[in-house]
Amino acid sequence: MKRLVVIVILLIGAWSVNSCKKAHYEWEDYQYTAVPIVIIDTTKTALPTRQAGKVAFFNLKDDNLANEQFAFTLNWEGFGKATVTSIEVYASYNKAESSVPAYPLVISSPGNQYTNIAQFPLPSIVGTNDHLYETVTTFPKSYSFTAAELAAMNQVSLSNVKVNDYFLFKFILNLGDGRRIVTFFNNICDEARGEPGDCRVGVRFKNL
Repeated sequence: MKRLVVIVILLIGAWSVNSCKKAHYEWEDYQYTAVPIVIIDTTKTALPTRQAGKVAFFNLKDDNLANEQFAFTLNWEGFGKATVTSIEVYASYNKAESSVPAYPLVISSPGNQYTNIAQFPLPSIVGTNDHLYETVTTFPKSYSFTAAELAAMNQVSLSNVKVNDYFLFKFILNLGDGRRIVTFFNNICDEARGEPGDCRVGVRFKNL
């Protein structure tokens, strides 16, 4: 008899919890997505960098600035839940922020792996300053640019570039199910926290 009473109480409790739920929240309708993945070429940077930072550097003090290089490989990861048909690659030239990350890169815990701060502004939103460079359908896709090539692409004169200005690439994903993922927020691609995606990558000017 006691056992029956316990079962009845549990059933009543479960019914009570479900009957008290009045609202349906948007986050309950979540869907899986893929994310862009970037591997920078750490040998093609004028100043030392770390893969985890997703940033390279040009040195304004170098007489050969125009020929300094920046390179990366673009791919994607769907975690077995989503596929990508294409990635739109957007490029931009940006003036230095009011507060910029320290250099040399500061690597924080845990595990001495990640930069202590995001190397470029978050969230990663394609805006009016970003122009479509190309749409990629075959992966992985490798890119390599000189400083002069990036300047020409973004209609910038290297003679006008200042310390901590930067070139940036951002990505929009077109998924196999027809969705277009246009924005990646901090919990997807904050390199300071080792998040699973790389929604932007860039090269920053230094004067060292």
